Amino acid sequence: MNAEASTKQNPPASPSALKGQLGTYLGLTVVLVGMVALFGSLSEYFLTRETFVSIANEIPALAVMAVGMTFVLIIAGIDLSVGSVLALSAAVTAAAILEWKLSVPVAAVLGLVTGLICGTVTGAVSVAWRLPSFIVSLGMLEAVRGGAYLVTDSRTQYVGDAISGLAAPWIGGISAAFVLAVVLVVIGQMVLTRTVFGRHVVGIGTNEEAMRLAGVDPRPIRIIVFAVTGLLAGLAGLMQSARLEAADPNAGVGIELQVIAAVVIGGTSLMGGRGSVINTFFGVLIIAVLEAGLAQVGASEPSKRIITGAVIVVAVIIDTLRQRRADRRLA
Repeated sequence: MNAEASTKQNPPASPSALKGQLGTYLGLTVVLVGMVALFGSLSEYFLTRETFVSIANEIPALAVMAVGMTFVLIIAGIDLSVGSVLALSAAVTAAAILEWKLSVPVAAVLGLVTGLICGTVTGAVSVAWRLPSFIVSLGMLEAVRGGAYLVTDSRTQYVGDAISGLAAPWIGGISAAFVLAVVLVVIGQMVLTRTVFGRHVVGIGTNEEAMRLAGVDPRPIRIIVFAVTGLLAGLAGLMQSARLEAADPNAGVGIELQVIAAVVIGGTSLMGGRGSVINTFFGVLIIAVLEAGLAQVGASEPSKRIITGAVIVVAVIIDTLRQRRADRRLA
């Protein structure tokens, strides 16, 4: 496909689209600031430097997985295996350090490669047999979790400070992992909005058949998206192991739901074709602030789940109504 055809297929964003994006940014910012103000009024300890540093240092794993999940949802897919991939990647890294006596850099690379392989398998199986990614990733969730138990012998592996540098305080108490997560968010947004690959990702989610007719093969793009998501889940495993100084085979249980929730709160469509990595990061922050605030005001675990679930549903309803209004304006 030549440059002229690509431009015709992917025209510059219209003023109304840009206005909609700014509206989404503003809306998410208002929600985030409102939550901070609310919990600040309910707890005298919330509006402190320690609270915000703690939130920043706890979200890197969630943030980097949410970057990959944004791309997956934009192509109208889903990956439920990221939590298990996180655990397996951390387990492989720990085993490489403790049992195989490999150097930390080599062990870290093995952990990342493990995540990459898992994501590639999920994407390749889904594409090759034309299976829903929901089903394939659900199977991978169980299989990979079993692998994590096998590698760790179903026990937590304590790696000590071997990889703790990734979670160590760096700038004002903020860890290097948080800085890396922010860098990956920026890179993810640039790839999505400024590259041909990003335009193809959006095009596949919008109308895959039209992309085929335009001469773009969606299959390798789909596999790449799942592979990168697996790689980022592997990186999340390293980040979590660095923070906890251990590899737990139960790590990441249920985190895939948090990841998907953050992406959806950020306005990415579950139907594909629309999303923003920056907005996803806002979704991560909203979930993190909500959890920290509820913990500080003494909310029980059942209450936390009810409130978090309600926030997710309300966010999806608001985004759906906003999108419908936008569609009516364009009609």
